[in-house]
Amino acid sequence: MEANGNDKQLPADVVRLAYGENEFQFGDLRLPEGTGPHPVVIVVHGGFWKSTFSLDLMEPISEDLTSRGLATWNIEYRRVGNAGGGYPGTFQDVAVAVDFLREIAPTFQLDLTKTVVLGHSAGGHLAVWLTARHRVQADSILRTSSEPLAIKGVVSLAGIIDMELMWKLIHYKQRIITDVEIDNPVADFVGGTPAQVPDRYKEASPVGLLPFHSPQILIHGDLDINVPVKLSSLYKEIVERAGGQVKMISLPNVEHFEIIDPCSEVWPVCSSNGKGRSRSDGLVERSTRRERLS
Repeated sequence: MEANGNDKQLPADVVRLAYGENEFQFGDLRLPEGTGPHPVVIVVHGGFWKSTFSLDLMEPISEDLTSRGLATWNIEYRRVGNAGGGYPGTFQDVAVAVDFLREIAPTFQLDLTKTVVLGHSAGGHLAVWLTARHRVQADSILRTSSEPLAIKGVVSLAGIIDMELMWKLIHYKQRIITDVEIDNPVADFVGGTPAQVPDRYKEASPVGLLPFHSPQILIHGDLDINVPVKLSSLYKEIVERAGGQVKMISLPNVEHFEIIDPCSEVWPVCSSNGKGRSRSDGLVERSTRRERLS
């Protein structure tokens, strides 16, 4: 069903649809020109899971990907600061938003056999988690479906893909800088520290859900001061040891937000999974290939 979301005037080519009853449970669907079925990119925004940030962050790249022949489903969700946001509501929302594609696929001619997820920063964390959520325990509060929609591949743009490590980095900074209180958005999001809620960290972090075998692309700028590039490189090593398919692309002299700017020099790398190609099916093709990614 159509959703109002916020009062912002939507572009003519955007269909805003509600996947739930809450005001933040909606997504923006864009369709490429031509007849379907269309491959789908689920787009997940970041912002340290805070209500300050919204899906507007990912509008430009959603428009760009749609111009390349891909349907995009840019999803909103409850965040920390919204009633019900954080653990477990944020996870439940993004999971339901993804499975909602099954309901709308016939109407909008979506090819769900070619579905990938792309997320930035905290959205990179959620994108990888969505790809791995079939590994969540059956009795978990995060489990919204017995048959989650299968994701063929995932692209993490500067993703916070190791929750406990990110918490430690911020906590260490607080130990050193004692005269200023430093916000730890990971603890705010999960609802405690790793020592206080270890089970939450295990099921909320992609590291705790390994192994899973959908191809993963990790793209990270080496000048990122918001999410250190080491999070991606260490995660890649863990995935490889677990037998997963993963490729990492480290972008020299690139910071956190440059990789979601379609006008930047590095966006062609991000949009085509490091191949530098402009062909419309590049992102889907790379993410659904069967051979091991190098």
